[in-house]
Amino acid sequence: MKQFVVKTIANAGALAVAVGLLDKISLTGSSTGKKVGTLLVVALLFGLVNFLVKPVLQVLAFPLLILTLGLITLVINALMLLLTSWIAGKLDLSFHVSGFGTAVMGALIVSIVSWALNMALPDGKD
Repeated sequence: MKQFVVKTIANAGALAVAVGLLDKISLTGSSTGKKVGTLLVVALLFGLVNFLVKPVLQVLAFPLLILTLGLITLVINALMLLLTSWIAGKLDLSFHVSGFGTAVMGALIVSIVSWALNMALPDGKD
């Protein structure tokens, strides 16, 4: 359970960095607390999408994974970010990613920052 919370916080932090660096990823809200709450819900949603949908896409894209030496993973991550943005829109959350190019850059940022935060934050394993 502790590891789930740490990963969710790392995802929220990584999404916050992407929102801060890229103009076409937007997070709106009337207060900082509302933005933080939205980021946490979007991070949970992003984790759920990555848990349920990403493995299916990875299996379907396995030949491309071999052919591109793993670079298709960045495209899959971008699609997961776009799907999260679409679902967030359906749930009236104020998180939006505009365009595939922005999603690719956002996925790259989220992957790097999430990896770094997961390394820095304690996960409860000894």
